[in-house]
Amino acid sequence: MQHQTLKDLKAVAQVHPDLARPVMTRRERLERWAGLLESRPERRLATLHGTEYQAGGARATMRGSGSPLSVAFDDPVLRAEGLENDSYGEAKRFFELSDWQLHGIVCYCHFGETVTAATAARHVRSAINPRTGIFARLRDLIIG
Repeated sequence: MQHQTLKDLKAVAQVHPDLARPVMTRRERLERWAGLLESRPERRLATLHGTEYQAGGARATMRGSGSPLSVAFDDPVLRAEGLENDSYGEAKRFFELSDWQLHGIVCYCHFGETVTAATAARHVRSAINPRTGIFARLRDLIIG
């Protein structure tokens, strides 16, 4: 076998490094995040204050060191998949979560100053298969 540089290979073949591995599905991204949280279930993680009261732009930039969001961002696999930072807005985009779902994972009003990683993981897993009943849909329409 002969060693060739990427430049040499491009001269004789079409190289698509971005197609080397399949993109993770929403479910796979959420399961990975939950697994990361579950790897140290007793760990205390910071919550975010008043996510439901912030204007959209301010809410999107919210972040906290040592939060469930930073656990996801610390993972090289999720960063390679496209997670750009540990902000609320980026987590909402990347994990395809509603404000209501993400609020339930990271907001202070549910847990106080900190939440255990195990509890955060349980809430992440509940977002994988959200409730689909009439009341859940109405709540999502009204609250977001």
